[in-house]
Amino acid sequence: MYLNLEFSSNVSMHKGTYYREKLSANKLLRCYETASPRIKQYLDAEIQFVISNFHGTDLVLELGCGYGRAMKAVSKFVSRIVGNDISRKSLELARSYMESCRNYVVFLMDASQLSFRSCVFDAVFCVQNGISAFGVNKKRLIAESIRVTKDNGIILFSSYSPKIWEARLEWFRKQSRFGLVGEIDEEKTRDGTIVCKDGFRATTVSGDEFVELFDEFGLNASIVEVDESSIFCRVVKKRV
Repeated sequence: MYLNLEFSSNVSMHKGTYYREKLSANKLLRCYETASPRIKQYLDAEIQFVISNFHGTDLVLELGCGYGRAMKAVSKFVSRIVGNDISRKSLELARSYMESCRNYVVFLMDASQLSFRSCVFDAVFCVQNGISAFGVNKKRLIAESIRVTKDNGIILFSSYSPKIWEARLEWFRKQSRFGLVGEIDEEKTRDGTIVCKDGFRATTVSGDEFVELFDEFGLNASIVEVDESSIFCRVVKKRV
């Protein structure tokens, strides 16, 4: 499948517009370029965990794919991969970033209001704390991920482990110094939540919270800590 950049009108206004209007495309790429060795290890460990679960899968969806950082790596191990994001600029950057890939397509689309048919994907994933970073209703986001996944398909969501708090906070401070995110509000930043003075707020989701979210839809969630940096929620779409 060659690159087929399509746009959906189904993009709503919410806190996630930070990633559409301020932190997108080359600025988002720059955020990852500023990462310390420990953060780069965390980012790679997330991708490797996704690959270990999806290797050989037919049709995979990444929620909030950005410019294709994770999607490019995963694309080598699956038959076809689809990405969605609310930033047009990030998806346009994917044209060059994923130039060597021939098995993907991306859509401008809100992950909490997907335009895809129900039960179409063999697997769905959302990494790097997207469940919090998107700024959408978490229950709605989970519902949509379940809806578009086939029966017996796999769903993966990740958030930060408390064990990587210091490295994560220093990464955000570095991004702030480069003007990529707002100035860190040090007084309000604590207990896993990073607050910037421009209104940006980065929270996390615990393993127990993931379990509760999926339990509302009658699904069992398994929680796995990866690399002492990520909390992964793994769900097979089988009703209990």
